[in-house]
Amino acid sequence: MNWDLPLPFTLDLRVTVDDIDGLGHANNAVYVTWLERCAWRHSSYLGLDLAEYHRLDRAMAVLRHEIDYLASAHEGDELILGTWIIDWDQRLKMNRRFQLIRPSDGATLLRARTTFVCIELSSGRPKRMPSEFIDGYGCAVLPTPGS
Repeated sequence: MNWDLPLPFTLDLRVTVDDIDGLGHANNAVYVTWLERCAWRHSSYLGLDLAEYHRLDRAMAVLRHEIDYLASAHEGDELILGTWIIDWDQRLKMNRRFQLIRPSDGATLLRARTTFVCIELSSGRPKRMPSEFIDGYGCAVLPTPGS
């Protein structure tokens, strides 16, 4: 795979008939669902699943998506979605990058960046990340060059 960054967390996907819109390709909203699924799987892999979010009364909620749709996916396509935590402030915000590749031809179909903010679930307000988030997500943050 020709990944933009090293060692992505990956999710294998297959485009189904339900993903296809009236134009004959995967609908743009489906891609957002895939981004969310990949981010959740990565969080769960890091020990921060939905049960842990509820226990801590904290969650990483989407603040902003930036998506570049580069090529279409079609029914039956096998895809691999990679994600990286690229930076964070260890207080409120965290940024992920995503890249969607079709291995059959090596095409990158999508590049995206999502900014998350830590919230308190009980109030919905921004709240500082608990130590469990610092420990769990911290091990997955890409090192900055020269560090």
